[in-house]
Amino acid sequence: MFLVRTLEAAFLEASASFPVVLVTGPRQVGKTTFLRRLREEGRKYVTLDNMLELSMAKEDPRGFLSRHAPPVLIDEIQYAPELLPQIKMMVDEARLAQNPAANGMFWLTGSQQFQWMKGVTQSLAGRVGILDLLGFSQRELDGRPSTPFLPDMDFGSTPSSLDSMGLFRRVWLGSFPDVALGGGKQWELFYSSYLRTYLERDVRDLANIGDLERFTRFLRAAAARTGQLLNYSDLARDADIAVPTAKAWVGVLKASGLALLLEPYFNNLAKRMVKTPKLFILDTGLCAFLTGWDSPQVLESGAMARAFFETWCLTEILKSYLHNGRSRVPFYFYRDKGQREIDLLIERDGTLYPVEFKKTASPKLDDARHFKVLEQFGKPVGTGALVCLYPELVQLRPDCRVIPAQLL
Repeated sequence: MFLVRTLEAAFLEASASFPVVLVTGPRQVGKTTFLRRLREEGRKYVTLDNMLELSMAKEDPRGFLSRHAPPVLIDEIQYAPELLPQIKMMVDEARLAQNPAANGMFWLTGSQQFQWMKGVTQSLAGRVGILDLLGFSQRELDGRPSTPFLPDMDFGSTPSSLDSMGLFRRVWLGSFPDVALGGGKQWELFYSSYLRTYLERDVRDLANIGDLERFTRFLRAAAARTGQLLNYSDLARDADIAVPTAKAWVGVLKASGLALLLEPYFNNLAKRMVKTPKLFILDTGLCAFLTGWDSPQVLESGAMARAFFETWCLTEILKSYLHNGRSRVPFYFYRDKGQREIDLLIERDGTLYPVEFKKTASPKLDDARHFKVLEQFGKPVGTGALVCLYPELVQLRPDCRVIPAQLL
């Protein structure tokens, strides 16, 4: 089964504008499938998961690109950074010759791995368009069009058929294609295999972390903190590692596309703001596996249900931006030392849009009471959103809408 990805339009536009287009994201989110479907006749395909091809790419980049001349799709490019200077040279030669086929010469996929991305931006500056792909969004699974989320956008007139438990089944399944489309029959096997591959291929080979057992313990401790303020000392204690190690390993999670650090919004007018980021694990299925929630029913009624609901909603909104080609996502949260908190702030064109996530089917005016604190920043404040389990889209008050999570 193949589902159309929202990123398609942004990718084709980038391919018409840049000689090189790189699609990054965690492993197993469908990057290769996405590009192979878009690949036009005559564009070669080669994967660096093939050890013979990888050896040639590393030892003889010129010969490799002569054998696999553009237009070409190169999969898992992060394993052979030696190709980047040669790609740059070929792009520059095509531009100098005013070759009309210069744009779209190279389609690349790669995990957003650690120091490797710096090599891409340095070697191919001005020549590469970089797009991010995560797992399926809810809109992709439903076959609905997607635009970057704002509370005042048009959500359409068709109500979602998902009830609360149906939603939590999606939360528990996660968004990797193999489980999202497979109905969860191999849920445990998929995530245990995914974790093993991630540890052995990404963590050991690319991050040079030797103690995989300790890193696994760290992963579980981080997953247990999704949606929470990140306290490195507590995380380090639970994982039995040093605080500098905890900070470095959180960086590994970010760089491999598995985690997001949501920064607080503050300026000089808000000196009493909390300046600690919040940690989110970007796939709730993987997070559920790591924290031991074995069914959607147990998860929905469990102690972490609110954190999972917030994580899932935030990730769906994030996908609406990334999958429309918006790699710089203006997301923040607000919390001050008076414990006033807003789960998400979206800043668009100088306007702040507050969003609150509530795992409730009975929203109240009091749930959005903190939106008024944004007046201190001296910026326009747009319509706010209370995203919850209420089944209908309604106006809670003139400046805030109730938005069913099922419509994200």
